[in-house]
Amino acid sequence: QVQVVESGGGLVQAGGSLRLSCTASGLTTDGYAMAWFRQAPGKEREGVSCISWTFGSAVYAASVKGRFTISKDNAKNTLYLQMNSLKPEDTAMYYCAARRSTFCSASWFQLLDEYNSWGQGTQVTVSS
Repeated sequence: QVQVVESGGGLVQAGGSLRLSCTASGLTTDGYAMAWFRQAPGKEREGVSCISWTFGSAVYAASVKGRFTISKDNAKNTLYLQMNSLKPEDTAMYYCAARRSTFCSASWFQLLDEYNSWGQGTQVTVSS
């Protein structure tokens, strides 16, 4: 069972940047899809981005494309989310998730039930 732990959240002004990290343990030689989700107060959890742990290909939600970049460091078993040009509407708890797959698909990467490993989240607050 893969375990993930997020870090790097904080308070930032609109237009600023923040980088989130997610450290994974229990990874095997199987392929994994690693993703970032977020949940704002009173809203449903939404998929932000997903990356293939094997191939590095990534998909993004339309709301963050061009501003956020997902990346990974296989040697450190760490997933990242670089967030630039942050907006107040990006304020949310950000979660890391994992599932077995060699790729991320736009058809399912935002579906919560596709993932079986979740972290506790890290809070990101963007002030206006």
